[in-house]
Amino acid sequence: MAELSTIARPYAEALFAAARDDQAGLASWSGLVAELAQVASLGDVREALTDPRLNAIQRIELFAGLIKTPLPAAARNFIELLVGNNRILVLPEIAEQFEILKNRHEGTALAQISTAYALSDEQVRKLVSGLEKKFGLKLKPAVTVDTDLIGGVRVIVGDQVLDTSVQAQLARMRDTLAA
Repeated sequence: MAELSTIARPYAEALFAAARDDQAGLASWSGLVAELAQVASLGDVREALTDPRLNAIQRIELFAGLIKTPLPAAARNFIELLVGNNRILVLPEIAEQFEILKNRHEGTALAQISTAYALSDEQVRKLVSGLEKKFGLKLKPAVTVDTDLIGGVRVIVGDQVLDTSVQAQLARMRDTLAA
């Protein structure tokens, strides 16, 4: 089976192109796509959407009925396309790639920041400011606490990792001593 990212990419790109041209704007589409992905990732929904007793129209109605946000015609068409191509369950990956495209378009990126201890808002702001200079992008921080790091931070921006944690330093020392 093909990788989910390979399957999702053309759908995300097509949806992004449509959303970019839509008057509602990328922000509203981003929220809607996130909601669609969240619903599609629910276990009961996944089970219902793969039920062979339901035809395509019933699957579309079922899925559309679970969405709280009013569906524009383009979103409804997108759901119909995904159901028709048996790709509705790929929506979480489509949403992830849609966000990547949106961030690239806006010149921003998600910064996954893991710290050993909780940071204050001021500390996060200073850290993000320094990271923005390093990466040359406007960053949206997502901060989590990981006590396994012992101290320091681990930052992931796209496919780049900046790991200044004590855990990483100890692992480097262990590898150096073992060599």
